[in-house]
Amino acid sequence: MTALTLTHAKFSTLELFRIPIAVVGSAFWPAATMLAFVVPFAGDDPVASTFATVSMITFAVMNTNLFQYGIGVSEDRAQPWDPYVRTLPAGATPRFLGRILTGLLMMVFSLTPVVLIAALFTEATVSPAAFVTAVAVCALISVPFILMGLSIGYSLPQKAALVVAQILFLPLAFGGGLLTPPGGAPGFIETLAPYLPTGGAARLMWWAAVDDFPFDLKATLALLGWTVLFGILAVWAYRRDEGRRFG
Repeated sequence: MTALTLTHAKFSTLELFRIPIAVVGSAFWPAATMLAFVVPFAGDDPVASTFATVSMITFAVMNTNLFQYGIGVSEDRAQPWDPYVRTLPAGATPRFLGRILTGLLMMVFSLTPVVLIAALFTEATVSPAAFVTAVAVCALISVPFILMGLSIGYSLPQKAALVVAQILFLPLAFGGGLLTPPGGAPGFIETLAPYLPTGGAARLMWWAAVDDFPFDLKATLALLGWTVLFGILAVWAYRRDEGRRFG
């Protein structure tokens, strides 16, 4: 299982890096947002810049996985290679896990510019223990967005998947409070945000990285609920697609 997973991850990664703009593009929006809004407006404030950096990391996690899986999987399904791979005896699990490993690698490329910009151009600070915790939480919050992307990718054709990913992208970022500091969004956003996957992910990251930020149980439970829901949808979409092709 491990060898098959690594093999799928290797070829998925090689395929992705054959199109360098896809790698660059995944890092562009979070880094551009940092440079355009965080550095000039919050860079001199240690607390504000730390919150903003963590929000942009969450933004990058959502951005990478939503487009990587939502659009990437739908593109793969349109290729003749995809139905052939599904007939191989390895099964679906190594392929799913291989996609996840490739997505985690892409997240590293997406997050690195954000972290470097924060370190070089802002007063954002984080303790070593908080940094380690934030890295672990970052991997954890990627799961619901990976499953969301897989749900889109296996449910919709390529053009529709692109539109849906683009439609979800900004409302999830704004509605989850990623574009404002904690407590700085309009009232209805502050009320709604903890129940959105982006809001739950951001609050969990703020708790991990920022001293004295409280653990938000309701937001974490909501994020867990979204994870289960997206997991069910991803499995259903995959089985439905497989049934249409081979049923």
